[in-house]
Parts: sequence; C-alpha cells; structure tokens
Amino acid sequence: MNSLFAIAPYQFEGMWVFDDPRVDLHQEPFVSGADTIIDALTADMPAAAEGFKMIFSPQGFPGFTARFVWDREEYGGNWYRWPERDMEGWLCPALFKYFEKAPKELYVKVSPK
Repeated sequence: MNSLFAIAPYQFEGMWVFDDPRVDLHQEPFVSGADTIIDALTADMPAAAEGFKMIFSPQGFPGFTARFVWDREEYGGNWYRWPERDMEGWLCPALFKYFEKAPKELYVKVSPK
C-alpha cells in the first residue's frame, strides 16, 4: 500500500474536482469546506484553477504544506480540521478509495503543475 498519494485537482464549473482513474474517480468534487481549504492552500499559486499537484499521506513527510486532524464522521464521510487556520472540511467516502479507515491525521503538499 502506498504511503504517499498524488492527485491533480482543478476547477470544473467553478468547483474543485479531481480525477483518479486508478481508483475509478472522475470529476470527484471537494465540497463542504474542503473547497474553501483548497482556495486557501492555492491562494498564491498562479493558474491553480487549471490544475495543481497535491500529495497527501497519513504520516508527515518533508516539505508538507498543511496538517489536518480528524474530527468526526458524518454522512459516510469525515471532517478534518486545519488547526493553524481554524478551518474544517469534509472529505466524502471517496477517502476510502485510499485508506481502509479515516486517518487520524492527513498531511498535504500542494505545488504548481
């Protein structure tokens, strides 16, 4: 099993989405605060709407951009907090395409394509 995962989110019809054919996801949207967190993570990234790289892992790794802490389960998905920014976002059940259970922490690195 991978310990680092990579996706390339982009905007479609004004929403942040991503494709990952390896796990049968196409234009999977980020909603319920996860979209606002992506706005914050990419605020200084030119052309982020056309796509950017996102690496994520349940363990810290060199150069991570943000750490998110599991808060609670709801509607089959999971809420994560970004304590340093006092933000939270919901990750839908597509999270389980990558993890057997919701990780207690998620580390994320974003960078331009």
